[in-house]
Amino acid sequence: MLNTIFILVGALFLLLKGATLATRYAVALAESFRLSKYTVGFIIIAVISILPESFIAVQAALRGVPEFGLGMLFGSNVADLTLIFAILVFASGRSVQVESKILKSHAAYPFILMLPLVLGLNGHFSRIEGLTLIIAGGIFYYLALRDGTDTDAPPHLTKNTRVKNSIFLLLSMVLLFIGSNFTVSSATALASQVGISPILIGMFIVGLGTTMPELFFSFKAVKRHDDSLAVGDLLGTVLADATIVVGVLAIITPFSFPKEIVFVTGTFMIMSSFLLFYFMESGRRITKKEAKLLVFFWLTFVLVSCFVGS
Repeated sequence: MLNTIFILVGALFLLLKGATLATRYAVALAESFRLSKYTVGFIIIAVISILPESFIAVQAALRGVPEFGLGMLFGSNVADLTLIFAILVFASGRSVQVESKILKSHAAYPFILMLPLVLGLNGHFSRIEGLTLIIAGGIFYYLALRDGTDTDAPPHLTKNTRVKNSIFLLLSMVLLFIGSNFTVSSATALASQVGISPILIGMFIVGLGTTMPELFFSFKAVKRHDDSLAVGDLLGTVLADATIVVGVLAIITPFSFPKEIVFVTGTFMIMSSFLLFYFMESGRRITKKEAKLLVFFWLTFVLVSCFVGS
């Protein structure tokens, strides 16, 4: 069992390193096209941040355990919307500011997160339902990108610099692919060795591990007082996981899943989004008191999921 744990830790390290490098070069490319900081976070950084869970979910589907990937995606989403936001507040020592335009443009955000649960009411995702999720997520991202230019952004990079950043971005994605392959194999082996559901392993051990890229990036952004960049990264990651990544998973392998566990996780995901947006709208910021409530909500999610999963 120790060997399996060591392999899992090493695989998560590869994922973290690959995501960190990918984030660095993706930011440089995105800013060269004069995108606003929030748009860079919501679209560019979020897309890079979901690569670890995307690769893991695809590997899980190819290995015949797509429900493992689904549990990981929903579990990491709940953590992003609650625990990760709270950590940013505590670590920065101040409230995290929220721009009013974020709230105006994302009034439908929690309802978009309901879509995978509505489509999966029968405990199964078909290819058509997967395609529907991808289209819904794509439309939301298109609307965000359409209004996301920033005329005050830094000047364009040279062509050679863009090529270099693109090459390093591809190399970092290779690290993500290798790490995801070993993560799935070691995590499923660990689940069988300890006799618990692979979905619970995906939700908490792997799910929390895959939140590290957005946590580190968002923390650095908050330290620079680029709160919009951090908020955009986390919200964009969650939306992509719940729509595009789940959709890709269903297209690769239409699958059934234990409704009890996944519906509990999905319900908590939706509730956490409503709670987070309520806090955002109350004072255009997330305070330390609200961060404590977010942590309490996440701990409740862990206890309920473990009880249902047992």
